Amino acid sequence: MSTDRKRRYSSPVVDGVAKSASRAMLRAVGFTDEDFKKPQVGIASTWSMVTPCNMHINTLAEDAGKGVDVAGGKSVIFNTITISDGIANGTEGMKYSLVSREVIADSIETVAGCEGFDGIVAIGGCDKNMPGCVMGIARLNRPSVFVYGGTILPGANHTDIVSVFEAVGAHAKGDMSLIEVRQIEETAIPGPGSCGGMYTANTMASAIEALGMSLPNSSAQNAVSDTKRIDCHAAGQAVMHLIDQGITPRDIMTREAFENAITVVIALGGSTNAVLHLLAMADVVDVELTLDDFTRIGERVPVLADLRPSGKYMMSELVAIGGIQPLMKMLLDKGLLHGGCLTVTGRTLAENLADVKPYPSGQDIIKSFDNPIKKNSHLRILYGNLAPTGAVAKITGKEGTRFTGKARCFESEEEAQERILDGTVSAGDVVVIRYEGPKGGPGMREMLSPTSAIMGRGLGNDVALITDGRFSGGSHGFVVGHVTPEAAEGGPIALVEDGDEITIDADTNEMSLKVSAEELARRQANWTPREPRYKRGVLAKFAKTVSSASLGAVTDKL
Repeated sequence: MSTDRKRRYSSPVVDGVAKSASRAMLRAVGFTDEDFKKPQVGIASTWSMVTPCNMHINTLAEDAGKGVDVAGGKSVIFNTITISDGIANGTEGMKYSLVSREVIADSIETVAGCEGFDGIVAIGGCDKNMPGCVMGIARLNRPSVFVYGGTILPGANHTDIVSVFEAVGAHAKGDMSLIEVRQIEETAIPGPGSCGGMYTANTMASAIEALGMSLPNSSAQNAVSDTKRIDCHAAGQAVMHLIDQGITPRDIMTREAFENAITVVIALGGSTNAVLHLLAMADVVDVELTLDDFTRIGERVPVLADLRPSGKYMMSELVAIGGIQPLMKMLLDKGLLHGGCLTVTGRTLAENLADVKPYPSGQDIIKSFDNPIKKNSHLRILYGNLAPTGAVAKITGKEGTRFTGKARCFESEEEAQERILDGTVSAGDVVVIRYEGPKGGPGMREMLSPTSAIMGRGLGNDVALITDGRFSGGSHGFVVGHVTPEAAEGGPIALVEDGDEITIDADTNEMSLKVSAEELARRQANWTPREPRYKRGVLAKFAKTVSSASLGAVTDKL
């Protein structure tokens, strides 16, 4: 085994007589004399039995490790956490969801930084795993590859987790019996893998691939498949090549690469969470990215994918026709992607896409540029006297592009959910859920339960919802999140009163409260900050350090 391969970080840990104690410890976990001469690659595994999204990742981590080892490195598997949005949604526990992104990033940085790994392969499944993994490896800036754990297969009758949430609303309306709800509950989640639509997990996996940090088509593979295991093995080999070439995340995660990621997210009709996470990921590598970049790119990029939640198909059906690589080739050929961006293959994006074949004729999942789902972006960045520093909406046009209604205000998600299910919320209402932002929640909970209840009650076209919290990728309807400044900081959303008229306009990208400046000033003068809901622990620490959602809600810029 050659000893001239780059061991920039592991060498100080294991070389020389002074490091005998380090080697003694490592011998106990399986190192041999030859292993001490090899680059060490940490395999960050988010395996857990907490959620089906991650329950198979232990075997994928082993496959990645084998890829490292066969390429001449020494793999070391370690774990980081995951939580489950799908399980926690609608509960106090959901406040830990966005927090987990930061914990994952912190833990990967901590372990890899401490142990002296020369490279990293990070494998994520559920929503926050992916940006958390990328943020962790990007902070260290060591040769790294991200691997997506893969999508789940559809449940019986083409159902998924959102089908279950919406069944609850349908039952409240009287359109579905308890037995029917139970049948969906029992069959919608058939096994391992992340939620099956173009929700946050599949959105972020696609964005990271477009960013260049995953191998081609890593984002579009079924969780339980030979292709996913091959992808993991190849990732282990790829990181060894990156180590040899000295290619690091900052070489890949450039301004142009983030523009590619935004473009692909829009074309796929992806989750609003992509805005939050891409801002955070860009911040880690000091790339200047703002909310307005999403608007600028969105003016020229259409929505082409007919995928859930607003569309018809699931990710597994996109996998079956070739994944996202043919879509990226379409976008490149149209001049909508930067082909010169470097990727973890060591080649450029254009080189990776050169031999990609088009989608099969007759497929109906990815539309043509002549017949898009929407001619411009569904991700709308809104400003106005209700969101001076921005808000994020996901509006496909199916629900219309303009909504005016009367505010019905709630101080928590639970309170809003109760009033939606009991029929208090009615057509013409703009549901306002506040004090759920990054600081105020704390943790910026997703509003999948109330948005699903609105859809289940048949009010999707008649009720809007705005919040300083955020939305699941499974949310759809006339919804606006990430309202900033948030209520806990005294933002205008804290000053709204029941009956105030609110207009949301996705054509002009405005969200306005029909209340005079003088009246808002009066209300502001009478507003008093709330006491923090948590005084100790990770939620308190998050609330104390987190930045605005308009800046990515990061916690490591002190």
